[in-house]
Amino acid sequence: MPHRLIAAAAPIALLALAGCQTAYESAATPIGSAAILDRQGTQVGVARMYSLGGEITLNASFSGLPEGTKAVHLHTSGDCSASDFTSAGGHLNPGGNQHGTRNPQGAHLGDLPNVSIAPDGSGTMSAILRGTLNSVGSDIFDSDGTAIVVHESEDDYRTDPTGAAGGRIACGVFAQN
Repeated sequence: MPHRLIAAAAPIALLALAGCQTAYESAATPIGSAAILDRQGTQVGVARMYSLGGEITLNASFSGLPEGTKAVHLHTSGDCSASDFTSAGGHLNPGGNQHGTRNPQGAHLGDLPNVSIAPDGSGTMSAILRGTLNSVGSDIFDSDGTAIVVHESEDDYRTDPTGAAGGRIACGVFAQN
């Protein structure tokens, strides 16, 4: 059911990310953003984090990605310098949980919903992060930063530690506002 809710909200998120401010974004405080680049260095997306009432929402829009369902995760290091983006480290997991929202011992803070990429290479996603700005903000904006990574396949939401999501095809580093 949560996946249907996210899919239903996608058109609204697309408008918000295309420059039309939603009521949420007008009331929310921007806390960070990342330009997402593919392996050739081409920008294929943008992600923005907002805080409202202590809750953190992440919105992302993509263009120029291969069609299909792709996993998206927050990774422990704000470093996209390796050609395969492994420099971003593993999933952001300050609680030491296993991976996945369907794993009884999960989920990581970095576990985000899959994004559906259309034939034209576009897609959007939105997620409320687990925890408040006060409880996880310092984990996201720590000394080595946080990356957002897009994987070549979908996340199965249960296989530890990566969700069987495959290689990394795009990466961006969050800058704090």
